[in-house]
Parts: sequence; structure tokens; C-alpha cells
Amino acid sequence: MKHCFILAIIALCISASYAQRRGITVHYNVPLDSLRMSDPAILADEKTHKYYMTGTGGLIWRSSDLKLWDGPFVVTQFDEDSWMGKRPAIWAAEIHHIGDKYYYFATFTNHNIKIDTVRGNVIERRACQVLRADKPTGPYKTFGDSIYLPADRPTLDGTLWYDLDGKPYMVFCGEWLQNWNGTIEKIELKPDLSGTIGEPKVLFRASDSPWSRERNSDGKVTWNKVTDGPWLFRTATGKLGMLWTSWVFGDYTQGVAYSQSGTLDGPWVQEPEPITPPNYGHSMLFQTFDGKWMMSVHSHAHDSWGRTVRKPHFFEVDLSGDKLKVKSE
Repeated sequence: MKHCFILAIIALCISASYAQRRGITVHYNVPLDSLRMSDPAILADEKTHKYYMTGTGGLIWRSSDLKLWDGPFVVTQFDEDSWMGKRPAIWAAEIHHIGDKYYYFATFTNHNIKIDTVRGNVIERRACQVLRADKPTGPYKTFGDSIYLPADRPTLDGTLWYDLDGKPYMVFCGEWLQNWNGTIEKIELKPDLSGTIGEPKVLFRASDSPWSRERNSDGKVTWNKVTDGPWLFRTATGKLGMLWTSWVFGDYTQGVAYSQSGTLDGPWVQEPEPITPPNYGHSMLFQTFDGKWMMSVHSHAHDSWGRTVRKPHFFEVDLSGDKLKVKSE
């Protein structure tokens, strides 16, 4: 344990130095409610007994108690010859510890590559990819197939799930900007997560939502076209659920669906009401070192200047029954 702790400190010092070279200032003991971050995802790392938080932006924060945080640290390295380029935009990163490696699932956008134009929207090259490292602090680098998902489609928010067949899958969103009815899909991953096998399969569409709302071009109220941030979980009774996010008019809102078969293939039945209060979304679940199940989300609000402000936030959840319940704060 002492050896692992020393290695983690060395890695963080290297990350801090790299962050400084990138013009990023590292801060220490920052309260959670002072952070600004979209799509926060937590790795509760048993090896180092630390919490690592990453999300959109590709940076990482570290904490011992989920209250005070050190960071941000730069943890990714890219080959400029890859489709992502040397400095891609990074969205919705999450880290999974499997065996002796750490895997970084994220959405990467290369602003210099245009793949489509739909209804006047120019669509940039955006896709989910997996990087790998020996430590939670990186550096995370590409290690397998150069492309995981079709190059002619914008995809985002990829997450990892091992289904009842024992195989790993990436569950991700097909972006609404191209299909105009966002999807949540799965694709099988190679056993070592170094690439994908076969073709994606649609699990459900934005239009299946009973709770999301928007007005179409005719002013009619209909379902919202956005699918965002899938996260898979099982309850204590073995029920498979999926958290995902869309909008109710101007409110960023999160719902949940359950699989009737207990597998990714569904069919998926959407709960009629959102699972969290308005303007919280893009969640994931993690277990604290003392055994509590928590939901990590970001809040979505606007400041007095009209600018969007997103902050990480934690809800305690109950998985002991047949369905996930969010505990009141």
C-alpha cells in the first residue's frame, strides 16, 4: 500500500508539472461546491484509497473525502496522427479499473474534421474511444484500434458494461444533431477493451421518453430529441437499470429505464417521471469506501450574466430494492 501511495504521489506531481506547462494552475483543498465541471464521474480507487473525478474537459481532480479536492491535473496524451488530433475536445470522461490497468472512456471531438451537414448544422468528427494507463492519474494513451465507432456518425458519452453473457460492451449515444431522434446504443468490445466487435445496436430512442418535452417547429409539445449520459446499474434484486438525461423544455432532466430481460437487449421500459430534481443530470453511480451508494451529477443553471454554470453534485441513492431511489438531501 505504501509503494502504491508513493507511485500515486509521483504521478500527480508529473501531472501537476504538465498542467502548469499547459497554463493550468493546480489548486489544493478546493470545496466541491466551488468546482465547475460538466459530466462528473468518480473512480473510488481501492488501490490508492482516493477518489478521482473526471468529466468534460479531460482534466482530473483528486480527493480523500469527496469534500475537498486537488487539481486539475492533465492526464491524457494524444498522437497527432490519430483521427482525434493532438488536442481534441474531451467530453464525459470516466475511468474504470480492471485488472492492473485503468481505462479512460470518453468522447473526443476533432474540430478540424467535418463529417456531415444536417439541417444547416455542420457536424464535426466526434466519437467515443478508450484510452489506457497503468495508474488512475495516467497518462492515458490510445492502445488499441484506431477507431471504435463508425467514422461517419457523431457518437458520445460511451460507458462500460459487462452483460450477463460475460462480455464487455460500450453503451453510447447516437447524437441527435445527425439523426434528429437521439439514440442509446450498444456495441460489443474486445475482451481487452482494445476495440469493438460487430455493429452497433439501438437499445431505445429519445422518442421513447414519456417525460422529456420540447416544442417542435410548429409549436406542438413533443418529446425532446436529446439522449445524453447513459449509465448502467443493477439493484440488489438483480434488476438492470439505465440512467440517462434529456430536457424538459429548458430544464436539464434525468430519467431511468429498466430492462425487462435483465440484459442490454431489453426491451427497455421507461419510468414515467424523472429520477432527480430539474436541472440535474448526466449521472453515474459509485460506492464510497464506507459502503454508501452515491450518484454523481452536474447541476445546470445560469448566472446573473446568463452564462451556463455547471457544478458537480452528489446524491445518496438506495439500490436495496427493485428500483433505484434517490434519497432526499
